[in-house]
Amino acid sequence: MTTVYWSLGRLGDEQLMVAATEQGLCYVQYLQQKEMKASEEEALSALKAWGQSKLNEPVWHHDPSQLKPYLDELEAYGGGGRGVFTLPLDMRGTAFQMKVWQALQAIPYGVTATYSDVAAKLDRTSAVRAVGTAIGANPVLIAVPCHRVVGKDGSLTGYRGGLANKAKLLRLEGAAVGVNG
Repeated sequence: MTTVYWSLGRLGDEQLMVAATEQGLCYVQYLQQKEMKASEEEALSALKAWGQSKLNEPVWHHDPSQLKPYLDELEAYGGGGRGVFTLPLDMRGTAFQMKVWQALQAIPYGVTATYSDVAAKLDRTSAVRAVGTAIGANPVLIAVPCHRVVGKDGSLTGYRGGLANKAKLLRLEGAAVGVNG
């Protein structure tokens, strides 16, 4: 049984659903999904669905105090005062997903990479689509910077938090925003 603490937080003008276990941050999601606002209940339902698929009989606790260190880091990032997240993560995924998520964490603040770049870093140049699928499954948006991955032509492509938020994050970091951003 795993205890999951959850709370709402903010990143600029956007509201986030944030969750952590005793091991670390395990989930970050905008309340905005597919360019539409989701209610807190819908966001909590999505978190619980994720938790049921990834965790062993999770027990849920709404506890902003448990999430404060993570929320503070996200807020500092949103204010332009943090380029690297230092608190622990509790990532749950396949071995391949974990390798992709580690590669994402190696992309420096303010820099973008393509899906092909990430695949090449993993010595899996023919696995660009699989890399894209793993990036899309990243449960810890922002802290694991999947927003730094762009299309081969530099355009903004898929982001679970919405392309408008991807563009905001890249602008915050001072990265070049592609043709669709």
